[in-house]
Amino acid sequence: MAKGNGARVALVTGGTRGIGKAISAKLQSLGYKVAANYAGNDKAAEACAKELKISAFKWDVGDWEACQTGVKRIEQELGPVDVLVNNAGITRDGFFHKMNVDSWREVIRVDLDSLFYMTRPVIEGMRERGFGRIINISSINGQKGQAGQANYSAAKAGMIGFTKALAQENANKGVTVNCVAPGYIDTDMVAAVPEAALQKIIATIPVGRLGKAEEIASAVAFLAGEDAGFITGSTMTVNGAQFIAG
Repeated sequence: MAKGNGARVALVTGGTRGIGKAISAKLQSLGYKVAANYAGNDKAAEACAKELKISAFKWDVGDWEACQTGVKRIEQELGPVDVLVNNAGITRDGFFHKMNVDSWREVIRVDLDSLFYMTRPVIEGMRERGFGRIINISSINGQKGQAGQANYSAAKAGMIGFTKALAQENANKGVTVNCVAPGYIDTDMVAAVPEAALQKIIATIPVGRLGKAEEIASAVAFLAGEDAGFITGSTMTVNGAQFIAG
């Protein structure tokens, strides 16, 4: 993981809560200088930064200008970004025949447009330095689809296509691009699901339980490391065999 005389810089979007916080914690424990982006919850972000001893930076990943400014600030304070984890995302669930245009646009803006907004400011530097790791957090529902999530499934499936294309463009520059597609993970978002519905979900998972945020973080950490240099354009499924892609 070492880079010359210093540590590599890892930027994790949505990095102060849930899966993102677990990723930030894992990378910090491995010696990365972690910059955790967040959008709205100042109290949670401040607590996370203090607990993990990382830096937290607030901006909307669905805003092109804000992303450019945010990346520049991180580079000034911590150094060039070596690892980018595109984890930030939202849901606006509802059946498509009842979905309004704002619910569609907001999910696409935050979950998919953000891939361009966040990756574009760091990709040239990665190419020039001959090293980069871009890890996109997709979803089981981007692979199989999910009723009530046409917007979210579309965004997460688009993330997989983005990953495959970008991997081919940058493979000869030492920059890898991969996806991690989590299944149902024991986070606050999933905990809010009614107990009866949650048990039905768990019944469809062959390992018989929800995943842990730390298990997603471990997958990200592996893909971020030096030993993963021959893995690019891949989608790592971490879903307890709930869905096995062909």
